[in-house]
Parts: sequence; structure tokens; C-alpha cells
Amino acid sequence: MKPPAIQERGPATMLPVGSPSAVRAYVRLLARRHRAGFGAVIALHTVSTVAGLVGPWVLGSLVQELSAGTAEGKILSAVGWYLLALLVQSAFMGWSRLRGGVLGEEVLADLREDFLVRSVALPPGVLERAGTGDLVSRGTTDIDRLSKSVREAVPELAVALVSVVLVLGALVVTSPLLALTAVVGLPLLLLTSRWYFRRAPESYRAESAGYAAVNTVLAETVDAGRTVEALRLGDERVRLTDRKIAEWLSWERYTMWLRTLWFPSVDATYALAVLATLTLGGVYTVKGWIDVGQLTTGVLYAQALTHPVDLILRWYDELQVGQASLARLVGVREVEDPETDEDSHPKGRQVTASEVRFGYREGADVLHGISLDVAPGSRVALVGPSGAGKSTLGRLLAGIYAPGRGSVTLGGAPLARMPAERVRAQVALVNQEHHVFVGTLRDNLRLARPDADDTELRAALDAVDAGEWADALPEGLDTEVGSGGTALTPPQAQQLALARLVLADPHTLVLDEATSLLDPRAARHLERSLSRVLEGRTVIAIAHRLHTAHDADVIAVVEQGRISEYGAHPELVAAGGPYAALWRSWRDEG
Repeated sequence: MKPPAIQERGPATMLPVGSPSAVRAYVRLLARRHRAGFGAVIALHTVSTVAGLVGPWVLGSLVQELSAGTAEGKILSAVGWYLLALLVQSAFMGWSRLRGGVLGEEVLADLREDFLVRSVALPPGVLERAGTGDLVSRGTTDIDRLSKSVREAVPELAVALVSVVLVLGALVVTSPLLALTAVVGLPLLLLTSRWYFRRAPESYRAESAGYAAVNTVLAETVDAGRTVEALRLGDERVRLTDRKIAEWLSWERYTMWLRTLWFPSVDATYALAVLATLTLGGVYTVKGWIDVGQLTTGVLYAQALTHPVDLILRWYDELQVGQASLARLVGVREVEDPETDEDSHPKGRQVTASEVRFGYREGADVLHGISLDVAPGSRVALVGPSGAGKSTLGRLLAGIYAPGRGSVTLGGAPLARMPAERVRAQVALVNQEHHVFVGTLRDNLRLARPDADDTELRAALDAVDAGEWADALPEGLDTEVGSGGTALTPPQAQQLALARLVLADPHTLVLDEATSLLDPRAARHLERSLSRVLEGRTVIAIAHRLHTAHDADVIAVVEQGRISEYGAHPELVAAGGPYAALWRSWRDEG
């Protein structure tokens, strides 16, 4: 069976997959962090394995004495030693499994935390180019696939390796000849395993990538459900989804075929080892090279090798799945760290767009070579007909999207290369979309600044005229809000969002008609709250209502993805161009 053909990928840029060297380096890092836990598991299992070696040795000695007719009075002693060894083995085996389980959970928690911390620090532009499906797949499916490997495979593999070394050592001590016959199946095992493991890792990675592609397509279809319905793209999206699922399933079938061939060959080597030990060991005994007690002990040791070797191969196979998932998680760490990139540190507050081109699909730009300078402390209004690209440009200037070509910089540093936290600390997008998180009002506010005390929280609420209703809540700042808690009205939820903005204290705001979905009375009240937030800040306003443009320092008229006019309100009205036409139309409608 041939592996499935690797399909050509579309224009979406997936997040990188960690290189083998990066994966090994990260594994070493985890091993150093948890070396005490690994040492404890190995030490406990060493005691357990040594105790397990006592039983075959006792039985072999007893068989030898029985064959020589000298076992009188020694059977009860042998049984006692056997039971004692069994108790010690069981106790330390249970203890080592307990410590192994705890170790696995600690390593998995470390891995999850590392992934989450690195993910939230990724520049917004990186996430925008990669799409949500890839990152979600890594944070859910890959973590789930890796959890079994980390919880069980890693400690069990370490334990099995110790067992193999100790059992082989015991075989050599018992009889070097039997040690050789016990590994007679090793060439077959190495040959078939080499065949399997040369194909498996890449296949598992392709399988994981295929599943991520399915997630990406489904997430995009759901997110853009209304657009898909409006443009009647349903059949096309279904065909695309079916194709991605078919590609993923083809890799699933291929990896299953690999396992179907490999597992029986592994079982054959186990049978060959025991058969060779019995057959050749019998010959050695007849020749007088070993005694019957050594043969008994050797056969039991050869059989005892089966379990740890089986564990090594089974968990190593599981680790192929885990390695593919780990490589995808480590790949997030290989995205250039903005903290170490000097170019990602702004050296001022000026926002500049230079020859910006951007499209939601390859080859279909929405913005065409836009250049714009926004001086610190100024107010710029973006106006134009619906669909002209105003909101898209606003999101580029807020660092939500990354330009396809050209650059958007803050203080000379590209916004797309800054970590999300740094962008949000300096530039914020304010629109009609807001969210009340489940938790207390205090928790909701502290999302913007975790170290803010109650005095600062109340000052932020007062700054947006929200102090009165906040004090009227049943438990004040400790009132549970969000789903299942006290319901906030849309104006209150928007004021809560503005209070977070006051706490975050960004120097630049991009406004996309934050009050457009509210009734006129609530909108006027909220606009008064908003005006206090705007004081002393750079403001880029996407103006659907032209009274916003009237008060701006400068106006940029966006038409068909280009800036067609630029200047102050009086200048543009006097020029009699597109803005003057919009102004007259808006006044006539008003």
C-alpha cells in the first residue's frame, strides 16, 4: 500500500511544525524539569524488577535440586522466598505506577501551560495568517492525543527499558548461552521495526495535519455561515469539507495498514525467542553445558522479556502519534519570539500604514496600496460608502489583521510582529461587539489590569458613568455577572468594556461605531462616557455617522479600497468631491 499523495495546500499559512531537533530539545527541557520524578519512578521500578527476578531463580534452583534428589525440606523455603519476592514486587510496582501517573500529570500540565503561554503571546498577524482552525486543533486534538503518551507512555517506557536491561543482565548471569538464544529474534524485530518507524512518524504527522485542515475548513464555514448562505456557497463548502475529510481518512487508513503488518511480526519474534530458548537450551542441557535449573530459569527470564519489550514497542508506537502532536505544539515555540525582536518594540506613538494591500482571499484584495500617517494625539476619521474597506483598514491599524503587502507600524515597529499583549496595551479596537465573562464584576474589570485595586476599579467605572449602576448591584464588585449571573443591559455591558479600556490605558483607539447598535437615548449617554475615555488619546474613528468626521482633525475618504481624499472637514467640503457629496447626503437625510 502506498502512502496517500500529499495534497497541495491553499494560500493559508499554517503555523510551523517543530523540527526534530526542536522536539528533542524540548523533551530534554521537560526531562530536566522533572528529573527528580523520573529518578523516583526508575528507582522504584528497579526494586520491583529485581524482586521479580527472584521468582524464576528460586524455581530454577528448586528444579535443579529436585532433579538431583536433594530438595528435601527446601520446598517450603523456596515457596517462602517466592511469596516474599512477589509481595515486594507488587508493592513497589504499585508505588512506581502511582509515581509514574503523578509524573505524567505534572509533565502534561507543564506542556499545556507552555503551549498556552506561548500561544497568547503570538503576534496577531501570525494568528490571522494561520487561521483559527490550526491553533484550535493544536490546543485540543493534539493535546488530547499527547495526553495518553505523557500520562502513560513516558513513565511506562522508562520502566520497560529498566526491565529489559535487568532481565538481560539476569540472563547473562544465569547462562551467557541462553542470553544469546533469547535474543535470536532480535534481527527480525529490528528489521520490521525499522521498516515501520521509517514510515510511521511522517504518516502520523500528515494524519494530524489532515485533521487540522478539517477543523480549519469547518471553523471557517461556521464563522462565515451567513456569508456562505448569502453567496450560496454551501455546496462548494460541503465539497471542500468532504475532500479534506477524505484526505484525512486516507492517512488514517494508511497508518492502520502499517500497524496491521507490524504487530504480527512483533508477536512472531516473541514466539521465536521462547522457542529458541527451549529448543537450543534443551540441546545445551543434553550436552552438559548448562543444568536443568539454569534452563528453567533461562526460559522464564526469556518469557519475562516479552512483556517489557512489548511495552517498549507498543508505547514507542504510541509515541509516534505523540511525537507528531508534540512537534505541532513545539512548532508554536518556533515562531519568532517578539520579545527578542528589537524591531517589535515601538519607539514612539505614530501609527503609519505604508502601501498596504490586504485581502480575505488570495488574489482578491480589499485594500489597494493604502498609505496613511496618524500623528500622536490626533483624531482621524475614516469615511466612505459601505463595503469600501473602512472597517478592514481599521482592524489593520489596530493590529487585528496583518497586511498582505506593505506595512502597518506603531512607532516604527510592525504591529503584525508584536505580541498580542503589547499591541493591546497600546492600541485598542472599540466596536459594538462586547462580552461579559462569567465571574464577578471585579474579575471582568481586572481582565484589563490584574493588579488594579478596588479604588482603581471604581474610578474606571465612574469615568464611564457606570459607577451608579455598579454600586446598585446586589453585591457590588463581587456580584456574579455573565451567563448564570446578574444580566447586564447592552449599554451596561458596553460601559463595562469601556471601563476595561480605561484600566488598560492604551494611547491609541480605533473606534468602529461602538454605539451604532444602541437606541438613540442609550447611544447619546454612552457617547458622553466614551468622550471621557478619548481625552488625550490618538483616535482613529470609522465614521458611519458623519458628525464624528465633522469633529475630526483630518478625514480620509475610503472608496473601493483606496483613499480618494484626505484633509480637514472644511477643506473637503469646499473641494466638492466625494466627501462633500457624502456630507450633503447625510445632512439631507438628517
